[in-house]
Amino acid sequence: MQESDINRFLKEIVNTMNEAITIISPDGAILMVNRAMEEITGYTREELIGNSCSIFNCDACEEARAQADGRWCKLFHVGHFRRQPCSILQKNGFYAQVLKNASLLEDGQGNVVAAVETFTDVTAIRERDERIKQLSRLLDGRTTFHGLVGESAKMQKVFEIIEKAAQSEAPVSIFGETGTGKELVARAIHDLGSRRTGPYIQLNCAALNDSLLESELFGHVKGAFTGAHVHRKGRFEAADGGDIFLDEIGDIPLSMQVKLLRVLETKQFERVGDLRPINTDVRIITATNRDLDRLAAEGKFREDLFFRINIIPIHLPPLRERPEDIPLLVDHFIHLLREAGGKQVSGPDSQTMDLFMKYHWPGNVRELRGALEYAFVLADQGTITSDHLPVRIKSFLQRRECVVQDTAQAPDSTEKTALLEALAKCGGNQTRAARMLGVNRVTVWHRMKKYGIDLRDLP
Repeated sequence: MQESDINRFLKEIVNTMNEAITIISPDGAILMVNRAMEEITGYTREELIGNSCSIFNCDACEEARAQADGRWCKLFHVGHFRRQPCSILQKNGFYAQVLKNASLLEDGQGNVVAAVETFTDVTAIRERDERIKQLSRLLDGRTTFHGLVGESAKMQKVFEIIEKAAQSEAPVSIFGETGTGKELVARAIHDLGSRRTGPYIQLNCAALNDSLLESELFGHVKGAFTGAHVHRKGRFEAADGGDIFLDEIGDIPLSMQVKLLRVLETKQFERVGDLRPINTDVRIITATNRDLDRLAAEGKFREDLFFRINIIPIHLPPLRERPEDIPLLVDHFIHLLREAGGKQVSGPDSQTMDLFMKYHWPGNVRELRGALEYAFVLADQGTITSDHLPVRIKSFLQRRECVVQDTAQAPDSTEKTALLEALAKCGGNQTRAARMLGVNRVTVWHRMKKYGIDLRDLP
């Protein structure tokens, strides 16, 4: 076969290739595409030829055009791109993940006449890899940080502080609403710290009255009070060489706060009914769901004690402030429940998952786990539906449906307008629109569903 014959069949040869090919003129117009490009984008050849290549809303191309140095695209300046990952907008409004290669085509005199770009669709591969990654994490525990689950920026910051706090001997205060995982944080600090080979002792300070709390913390001698028939070692003595975790420290009585402050300052205490001081070498970790600053200002918590225990504060975000972690938590708990119960329940259906994302979770992660445990008991197999949820959460769904019906004729036009403008400016890229609006991507997704926004309708 001669070269002329090859040129005659070149179009058909290009159309048989699995890689998508596009030829673009120096002014950005699409000159040619092959069948693979039609399949990836959903556009026909006729819809693409003559159109600007910006129709693909490629995030890498946006950056390249911004650095074009007076030309259509940076490509016409640097000459080539190799295996550049990017996202391109399909006709259906979704994005395809691709790897792009690009080079310039020149005539015999060295003049650039066009650029050729090839795209390899890796959407399915990336989705598969992500599923494998998630499954692997669930199986080997890497989704969890010592029992804490979360990939949000807020939780990653918490994990970072925990690791640093564990390397210190300074007291740690853990703040967070009920059910956010304060006990897990305390245990993680112990397990990661230099005292991990020593004891880890914990006590809920809100569960005991003054006299019992003092005995629990410092122990007592025989005959110290009615019922003290034997000597008893207290929690501080038991924790010697390790860590002691005092939960609900905000509920400790003022009389006990004085004694606790003395232990922190002198590293000594006396058993109830005994005057002999006992030395103790412990690191103290405290936790509370109360505002100690406010309690100190009201005289209900000693300011000097607050300053002593609050050397390294760790604030746990409530679940409603990190909704992007909810699907991960659901997968984690469903996996644990399957292992424990043997049921083949696959998890929440789409409507129930949508409810999980909108519910405010006053009980935080503990409430989410409890809801899934309840649903797991009721669901025999298949998916978890709203019928399997606790009454409290189902009531939220019913109230929400009523609100939706009442407000269906009067949507928040300001919110919708702002979202439409952001999506239009970002070419439909939800991540960048979220950044522009100062919200997370999940919020953008919910608002798009709320207002029935289709990316294909954007100007």
